[in-house]
Amino acid sequence: MTSVRHTAYDKFQQALLQGKLRPGQILSQKDLVALLGLSIGALRELLPRLQAEGLLNVMPQRGIQITVVDLPMIRDAFQLRVALEREAVITATQTLSKAILLEQRDLHVDIRERVARGLSEDLLAEGQIIDTKFHDLLIGATENELLIQAYHVNFIRIRLIKLDRILLTETTFPSAFNDHLAIIDAMLERDPQKAAAAMEHHIRNARDRAVKL
Repeated sequence: MTSVRHTAYDKFQQALLQGKLRPGQILSQKDLVALLGLSIGALRELLPRLQAEGLLNVMPQRGIQITVVDLPMIRDAFQLRVALEREAVITATQTLSKAILLEQRDLHVDIRERVARGLSEDLLAEGQIIDTKFHDLLIGATENELLIQAYHVNFIRIRLIKLDRILLTETTFPSAFNDHLAIIDAMLERDPQKAAAAMEHHIRNARDRAVKL
């Protein structure tokens, strides 16, 4: 039964991240069952968890609404992100090897240089993967399952905000990756407070881009 719940949750998450479900969208249970390929029983077991995590709202007699991206939601999600990732980068600065950090730096410098020669959909997709894996690396370094779980739930909220408001562009892409490089350089210096400040600056920049749109 546990594996069925995990499968149902993963299917919902992927539908969100792939844009098959959009912020504010209203669906019936029948629509959601068809979209996710679930049984009605599996969906009904899943709904309380998704509602508790703030990813949707069950409206009696009206349907199911995917969470709306509004200013309070953006504020709360980014405030939580700062708390989680500040702790993560402090730990990672002390534990990740120099080889891993240099590998991350090379990845970021390489794609930044390729973007400077011309942006493409493939580069945007590759950049999103590098971005996600970088933050996952830092969170994973905590080895704290409660923190990791909270991060992944909030990650879905952040991705919803990005889908709705923050798309990587020729302007935002270099800015985001320059922020990452500042974090990596501080980590290479083994300066946790400098790395934490660089992470906070990076997250504030992302939040400000979301609020302005």
